[in-house]
Amino acid sequence: MKLYDELVARGLIAQVTNEEEIREMIDNGKATFYIGFDPTADSLHVGHFMALCLMKRLQMAGNKPIALIGGGTAMIGDPSGRTDMRSMMTQETIQHNCDCFKKQMERFIEFGEGKARMVNNADWLLNLNYVDFIREIGGCFSVNNMLRAECFKQRMEKGLSFLEFNYMPMQSYDFYYLFQHYGCNMQFGGNDQWSNMLGGTELIRRKLGKDAHAMTITLLLNSEGKKMGKTASGAVWLDPNKTSPFDFYQYWRNVEDADVLKCIRMLTFLPMEEIDAMSDWKDAQLNTAKEILAYELTKLVHGEEEADKAKAAAKALFAGGDDANMPTTEIAADKLTDGKIGILNLMVACGLAPSNKQARQLVEQGGVFVNDEKVPAPTFAVTEEMLKEGVKIRKGKKVFHKAILA
Repeated sequence: MKLYDELVARGLIAQVTNEEEIREMIDNGKATFYIGFDPTADSLHVGHFMALCLMKRLQMAGNKPIALIGGGTAMIGDPSGRTDMRSMMTQETIQHNCDCFKKQMERFIEFGEGKARMVNNADWLLNLNYVDFIREIGGCFSVNNMLRAECFKQRMEKGLSFLEFNYMPMQSYDFYYLFQHYGCNMQFGGNDQWSNMLGGTELIRRKLGKDAHAMTITLLLNSEGKKMGKTASGAVWLDPNKTSPFDFYQYWRNVEDADVLKCIRMLTFLPMEEIDAMSDWKDAQLNTAKEILAYELTKLVHGEEEADKAKAAAKALFAGGDDANMPTTEIAADKLTDGKIGILNLMVACGLAPSNKQARQLVEQGGVFVNDEKVPAPTFAVTEEMLKEGVKIRKGKKVFHKAILA
């Protein structure tokens, strides 16, 4: 199976322009393509993970990736998928996040001369003169068409700022710039980016003529990636200091039965023949499939050694309740009040809930256990003496954590 057909078989392709030309270029390693990453945090998360896997697949077939870090567009904020305006970040924060992204991407993509390239759109966008920019490309965009775009539609009710309205022309300009300066002939992105991405393809055509071969592919990854990128306790990060390899493994080990084969197809590098053989797996076999998924992805992100440790820890923990293998958080003494810490604050400190409100909901639903005893109420507190011994916290049936006094 050639690469383009494999991408389709893995369920990755949503919409394309120039399909036959795209197929020929990808299959023959002729694509120089970009995917954009807005540096809104200091770590990539599993929502970005799908895009990184795709870049790796394409590079392995001889195509040249460009990882575009949105240091310039992050100054505006993408309105796609948003019901409110993003908070503004300083240039220093954006640069710090960009540096973190590059370190993580190097685990997936080979950078260097003639290989992958990383660029930051701050290098060209922040130096633009606004009047010159509008004169150069403004006539290529229809306001009526822009307002019909999905990325703007959902913002119209609450109000779309002029600041955000500039995002589509700026993203389109990225493709135009990369096409001219780096020979970038293809762009990939999430399905919710279709309008923004078509803007770039159209801009190239309008400015450089119909013979300028610029192509657009959007992926089913994005809606799936955003769904996967969040959990009840917050985002699942690729940075091991934010999400441990064990927690990362457990996240994939606990995916829904209906999603496990879809995740294996989209994200792992297992042969399609091997994956297809799993298509009729049921019940206990699905647990085996989840273990395969968790191991393969943890190995890809954190390395084989960490994947082996996470797999062994999970088996030991669920076979015999061995709390030595649990992820552990040290609680500083100054976090205690009168020798105690409330269960809600403790869950937030351990990363088991993003806020006291969500921790309270979990407790009230009967889903939180301390030392194998159900927490009776949100007012429950853990004492200093308990923390000295180490407290085992269980959320639901499968998420275990240990808290110990620092």
